[in-house]
Amino acid sequence: MRLTFALCLLSFFLIRCVENTTKCKIETSLGVIEVELYPEKAPQTVANFLKYVDAGLYTNSSFFRACTPENEVDREVRIEVIQGGDMPAEKEMTPIAIETTEQTGLLHKDGTLSMARDTPNSATCSFFICIGDQPALDFNGARNPDGFGFAAFGQVTQGMEVVKEIQGQKEDGQYFIEPVQILNITRID
Repeated sequence: MRLTFALCLLSFFLIRCVENTTKCKIETSLGVIEVELYPEKAPQTVANFLKYVDAGLYTNSSFFRACTPENEVDREVRIEVIQGGDMPAEKEMTPIAIETTEQTGLLHKDGTLSMARDTPNSATCSFFICIGDQPALDFNGARNPDGFGFAAFGQVTQGMEVVKEIQGQKEDGQYFIEPVQILNITRID
């Protein structure tokens, strides 16, 4: 009886500790990238991304930029990412408040999905995927002089080879000569 009670109690706590995630599939002209999002840790950022996903606004957008060791050589703080989700300004929704890595605990590790931004609280639709660990993008990181870093909100679970293939496309000043089409981003079970 005690063992049964202990097992039930343990099961309850394990179930409670499992974080809810939302999974999405990013279909590109070079292959599929699957990601999981963390709504419990970064609720505003995940909700923002999913508004664009659910409205179909990423359909026929693109990955348009890459930061590589070669094109970052003149920067003091170098990163490796691919950036996508561009769309016409009239389709962009209201910018969201930044959920910093200090607040969420989500760091910019290999495969992290994060929101691109200019100033704090300016992220809309554009996002990026880290290639390798990128601590300079975290709160108090050196990449952005304001020190807020960027809002990490998800992780690639499959398709890092596609991310790296996208990063390897020909570019001029970090912008792809031929952007890699995002055919669709959808939720998956």
